[in-house]
Amino acid sequence: MLEARLEQAQLLKNVVDAIKDLVQDCNFDCNDSGFALQAMDNSHVALVSMMLKSDAFSPYRCDRNIALGINLGSLTKVLRAAGKDDLLTIKAEDAPDVVNLVFESKDVDRISEYDIKLMDIDQEHLGIPETEYAATISLPSAEFQRICRDLSALSESVSIECTKEGVSFKASGDIGSGSIQLRSNTDVEKNENSVEIDMSEPVALTFSLKYLVNFCKASGLSSQVKLCLSNEVPLLVEYGLQSGSYLRFYLAPKIGDEE
Repeated sequence: MLEARLEQAQLLKNVVDAIKDLVQDCNFDCNDSGFALQAMDNSHVALVSMMLKSDAFSPYRCDRNIALGINLGSLTKVLRAAGKDDLLTIKAEDAPDVVNLVFESKDVDRISEYDIKLMDIDQEHLGIPETEYAATISLPSAEFQRICRDLSALSESVSIECTKEGVSFKASGDIGSGSIQLRSNTDVEKNENSVEIDMSEPVALTFSLKYLVNFCKASGLSSQVKLCLSNEVPLLVEYGLQSGSYLRFYLAPKIGDEE
């Protein structure tokens, strides 16, 4: 038996909105430590990894490991029925063919209940190796979103370069080129506006802007985003959620003249 209640249905709604254009069908793996999701996009360039820890729910009960195979388009349609501040309870039996979602309004005495048919999704679980990154950059998610959006008007790809001077984002295409540089700065009054750069060695890699713009759909989940870079390994883009939960995107770098 699985029963998990979120104080805000909006959290799951925002997570699904952030990943539904990358991944169509995926398994939510539920166990006693929480809800995990891991899936690659169709082109096998990007990987999505989400963890909603059991502490993010109250109460949380999961008697045995359950895989909920869900079409994210269907889940999006049902989650649209949730009000902004609705509570969400997710329920499933031990060998479920449906998952039950219950929305409870805090303002009016209204309870909405939906069943979503589950799918049998054969999905390999990829072991993500622990990586010591050469550079970790924390910056406001709105700033990262703006950089990706502005540079995507010029080019399909962006070079991210981290040196002791700071981090630079550079793009060039048919209409011209652009460069945006950020230096470390601490905003004491508004910590979410700070830029922190932790670097052990310089690193420069090129990535597809189409994917980065897509990842930025998660900006509403967290005021800060973390970028982790190392030569020849995928970029990690992490949005921290409540109770140590997270939504992570991994993106393979472009190699040589690949466009």
